Amino acid sequence: MDAAAVVEAAGAHKRPEDAKHVGYGTAGFRTKADILDHVLMRVGVLAALRSRCKGGAAIGLMVTASHNPEPDNGAKLVDPMGEMLEASWEAYATRLANCKDDELVGEINTIISECGIDMQTKAKVVLGRDTRGSGLKLCQAARDGCTALGAEVVDLGIVTTPQVHYVVRCLNDATYGTPTVAGYQEKLAAAFKAIWTLAGRTDLISLKLDCANGVGAVQMKELLKHLDSMLKVEMYNDGSGQLNHECGADYVKVQQHAPANMTAGAGDRCVTFDGDADRVLYFFTRDGTFFMLDGDRISSLAAQFIQQCATAAALDLNIGVVQTAYANGNSTKFLQTKAGVPVACTKTGVKHLHHKALDYDVGVYFEANGHGTVVFSDAALKKINEHESGSEEGKRAIAMLRAMTELINQTVGDAISDMLMVEAILLLQNMTVEDWAAMYDDLPNRQLKVKIADRSVVKTTNAERECTAPAGLQSAIDELVKKFTSARSFVRPSGTEDVVRVYAEAETREQADTLAWAVAGKVWDLAGGIGDRPHAP
Repeated sequence: MDAAAVVEAAGAHKRPEDAKHVGYGTAGFRTKADILDHVLMRVGVLAALRSRCKGGAAIGLMVTASHNPEPDNGAKLVDPMGEMLEASWEAYATRLANCKDDELVGEINTIISECGIDMQTKAKVVLGRDTRGSGLKLCQAARDGCTALGAEVVDLGIVTTPQVHYVVRCLNDATYGTPTVAGYQEKLAAAFKAIWTLAGRTDLISLKLDCANGVGAVQMKELLKHLDSMLKVEMYNDGSGQLNHECGADYVKVQQHAPANMTAGAGDRCVTFDGDADRVLYFFTRDGTFFMLDGDRISSLAAQFIQQCATAAALDLNIGVVQTAYANGNSTKFLQTKAGVPVACTKTGVKHLHHKALDYDVGVYFEANGHGTVVFSDAALKKINEHESGSEEGKRAIAMLRAMTELINQTVGDAISDMLMVEAILLLQNMTVEDWAAMYDDLPNRQLKVKIADRSVVKTTNAERECTAPAGLQSAIDELVKKFTSARSFVRPSGTEDVVRVYAEAETREQADTLAWAVAGKVWDLAGGIGDRPHAP
């Protein structure tokens, strides 16, 4: 290691004496952009170390704060196969980001020693950023960290987070595709065109798309150059306004209405991305009522379709869906009883979902917020690509599956790829969004927060669905749930603030609300609530 180069980089990106502590979690680093300069330089250092640790494989570094407000920014690292950074390295990221400038070289040497990194190995880092004004300066800080450790930097410029994941995967696995943004566009377009041909469609698919004033608009415009004979997309919040302000997937999910500058009229098929285009949701209105098609719905649509194709082709595939405790109970029931697909539950967080999905030949996972994808094992891909069916129906089913494996970005949740997947399935099944919504009815649910003195007193198990501490809280929840029909409730500590999150669902809106407030009261009583005891408004 060139210690002098590291010292020089640290001098150019000094950590303030009163710097706020930052932690690397599932979303990477994420906070106010104006305090991230020294953090991004050190993330660049870590990316170079990670690349060498993985034998010189390309590592991704995306500068984004996703659905956060525009003044925020952040960074996340991407591992060689396009997956999220290995959890054990999150502690290294946090240590590097928070150490004093004169401790930086020592911390780097500790990581080198603990991980057995050969510093003679070449390193490569793929750099990308979203449309935030702070991104260019922070990318330069990251680049300085990379070059201080002698890493080659591939700068993609303004791209979606999933495109960085894609390019990293391609650089390390040539069979996955061409390692450029153009290669990404061409792969998705070719797959969608194949599905269009299978469906025999002639008229345009019309969509209204909310791009959250983010990078999704930039990249969709490029993709539509390949698909303008198939898709007619009216784009709203396409960069002319403030990023994620009263628009985007998170806003629409929480507010349960169309974003600013966009209306959802009768017959409109509406889609919304988040700021870095790794989440997607659908919505429409009927008789003035707003209908949301969230991640649970996308997961159900995809899993049922893949299962039906496998059955039609007489193809033996172990297909499963991975959910969190927040998945609507009726989506789980639909998958298990009507779609005939097993469902597993994991802790909240995409990394947990993705890891569990790898247990299946075909693993489908989406969080309710619209972040998710479908992963195919190597064995499943081999079966799909080599299988021959004797019937015309089977041959068509295999052709559809093959096209889907190319259309889906298997590395990570991808708003653009997932939107095309949904459109492909609706097209092949001759379904409308209203048909999709009619697959099952969501159970009414309510989510609340309870302020407590110390969130660490609340412990959970069974994928966060059961509470093991404080004593008596789970039994109190169980007794409350018994009073309502088709009801369930769970509580879990927040990962970022001293609050406990409460989830409740039941057969009616009134029952769900009543249950949620009653559980919130028990949390306040038994877990050290502060402020006023929660009560229904």
